[in-house]
Amino acid sequence: MGCRMRIVMKQSCDSHAPRTQGRIGHGEAGLTLIEMMIVLVIIGIVSTLIVVNVIGKPDEARVTTTKSNLATLATALKTYRLDNGFYPSTEQGLKALVERAQTQPAPQSWPQGGYLSEKPVDAWGHDYVYTAGPEGFELKSLGRDGKPGGEGIDADLTQKG
Repeated sequence: MGCRMRIVMKQSCDSHAPRTQGRIGHGEAGLTLIEMMIVLVIIGIVSTLIVVNVIGKPDEARVTTTKSNLATLATALKTYRLDNGFYPSTEQGLKALVERAQTQPAPQSWPQGGYLSEKPVDAWGHDYVYTAGPEGFELKSLGRDGKPGGEGIDADLTQKG
C-alpha cells in the first residue's frame, strides 16, 4: 500500500509542473493563407471539370432516358396484349394504355388505373410515334429535332415488339 501512495503522490506533484508536450510551435499553428488558397483553387478546378462534363451531356442523358422509356412502353404494350389478345390499333395509339379505348378493337380486360398513369412523351417533350401491325408494333422517338431521320442526338430511337 505504501508504494501505491507514492505513485499517487508523485502524479499529483507532477501535475503542477509546466507542460511542454501539448504546446504547438509558432510555425505549426494550422493552415496558412497560402495553403488555404491552394486548397480552394484545387476545389475550384475539380468543380469546373465536373460541371463542364455534366452540363455538356444533358442530351445524352435524354437519349438514355428515352431508350428506357421505350422499353417501359413496350412492356406496357405487351401486357395489354396478354390481357386482351391484341395490341391497341394505330388509331387508338398509346392513349389506349392510359384510358380504356371506346373504338374497335375494344379491350375486354382493363386494369383499374390503366397500364400507364399519363400519355407518355419522350425526354424532349415530343409524342412517341406508335404503329401497330399484324406482326407487332413499333415505337419511335424522333429525337431532339422531332423530325424523322437525323443523326446523333436528332436520330430516331426505335423499339419493336
